[in-house]
Amino acid sequence: MKKTALAISLGLACLTSLNTYATTYLSAKAMVDVNSGKLIKSPLISIDNGQITAVQSNKQPNLKDGDKHIQLLELTLVPGLMDMHVHLTSDPTVPRSERIGQSIPRKAIKAAHFAEKTLYAGFTTLRNLGAEGYSVIAVRDGINAGDIVGPRIWAAGPSLGVTGGHCDNNRLPPEMKYTAEGVADGPWAVRAKVRENIKYGANAIKFCATGGVFSKGTKVGIQQYSQDEMNAIVDEAHLRGLTVAAHAHGTSGIKAAIVAGVDSVEHVSFVDDEAIKLAKKHGTWFSMDIYNTEYTLAFGEQNGVAEENLNKERQVSKKQRDSFSRAVKAGVNMVFGTDAAIYPHGDNAKQFSRMVEFGMTPLQALQSATINSAKLLKMDDQLGQIKSGFLADIIAVKGNPLENIAVLEDVQFVMKDGKVFK
Repeated sequence: MKKTALAISLGLACLTSLNTYATTYLSAKAMVDVNSGKLIKSPLISIDNGQITAVQSNKQPNLKDGDKHIQLLELTLVPGLMDMHVHLTSDPTVPRSERIGQSIPRKAIKAAHFAEKTLYAGFTTLRNLGAEGYSVIAVRDGINAGDIVGPRIWAAGPSLGVTGGHCDNNRLPPEMKYTAEGVADGPWAVRAKVRENIKYGANAIKFCATGGVFSKGTKVGIQQYSQDEMNAIVDEAHLRGLTVAAHAHGTSGIKAAIVAGVDSVEHVSFVDDEAIKLAKKHGTWFSMDIYNTEYTLAFGEQNGVAEENLNKERQVSKKQRDSFSRAVKAGVNMVFGTDAAIYPHGDNAKQFSRMVEFGMTPLQALQSATINSAKLLKMDDQLGQIKSGFLADIIAVKGNPLENIAVLEDVQFVMKDGKVFK
C-alpha cells in the first residue's frame, strides 16, 4: 500500500510539473506591432506561465506533451487594450435618484459585473478613478485572488475634492450633514486623505481640480483646489510611488495640476496654448473622454440627468473635442480614457473612431490604449505590447485596426495573463 501511495504521489507530482511547464502557442493571420506600426504576417506566440517567451513569424510550434496550440487563422492579434478612466460602480442606465440609495456592497457587485463585461470587450487593464467605500479595491483584490473574473485594475479610493466641489455630494439637504468620504481641505488634510486611501489599498490617486459636468452647483471651468493643495496631494502620492490623476475641465485648473506634477489630466476641456506647452514640458499625459457626449445628450434625461448637467455637457462637448484635436496636433502625450459609466460599460472601444475623427491616426489611437497607457502606469516593460518578456495580454479581431480602427469594437478572443477568457 505504501508503494502504491508513493507511485500515485509521484504520478500526481509529474502531472503538476507537466502542467506548470506546458507551453501555450498562439498563431493567427496577423499581429499588430504597436511600437513600429507594422502588421506582422502569420505570427506564432509562445507563452509560459502567463508570460510571452517568444514572438516568431511563419513558424510552426514543436508541441510536447501537455502543450496547447490556439489557432486564430482568420484573426489579427492586438495587445490587450487599456482604459485609463473608468468608474465600475456606476451604471448609466439606472436613474441617478435610484443610484444615490445603493449600498456599498451593491456597488461592489455592480463593479464586479462591469469588470467582467469590460474584459470580454478586450480591455485587459483598467484604471478606476474613484469609487465609494473602497469598493473597486475589493473587486480588484477579488480578481487578483481568482475569486471573480476581470481585468487587472489600478484603483483609486474615494476621489479627493474640496467641500462642496465636484467630488463632494451636493444633492442632499444640509440637515443630513453629509460629506463625501474623499473631501479634504488644506494641504495637510489632503496629505492625510492620500495616506488614508493608500492605507485601504489604493494604488492610484485621483482628485478634482475643477468643477464638473455631473455634479450639482459646480461650474465646469472653475478651479477648486489651490496650487498648494494640489502640490501636497501629488507630493504625498509620489512619495509612496502612486500615479496621480487630476479631473480638470477649466484652463487654470489644468495648468495648476500640471505644475503640481500630476501624471495625467482627465477631460482637459478648456485648454489653451500655454497649458499645452506646460504639458509637453512636464511630460504630462492627457486623458480625454471624447466619445460619451452623444450618449449623455440622447439618453441623459430618461436616465435622470438634471437639466443643469445636460447644459454643462452641451457647454463642454465641442470645446473638449477641439482641445483634443489641438493637443494631438501639438504632440502632447495622450492615453485612452473614456469615463466609462457615463456611457454603458463594455462600449469602451467606440471611442477609438472618435479619436481618429478628431485628429489621430489609427496607430496613434491604438497606441494610446496600449504602449502609452502602459507608460503612464510605469508598466511599459510588462504591458502594452506583444513582445517576449511581457505579460500575455492579447486580444484578436477580424480585420486590420491600422486600416479600420472600428474593428476593435468587436473583439473575438481575449487572453489575460496567458489564460483565455473569450
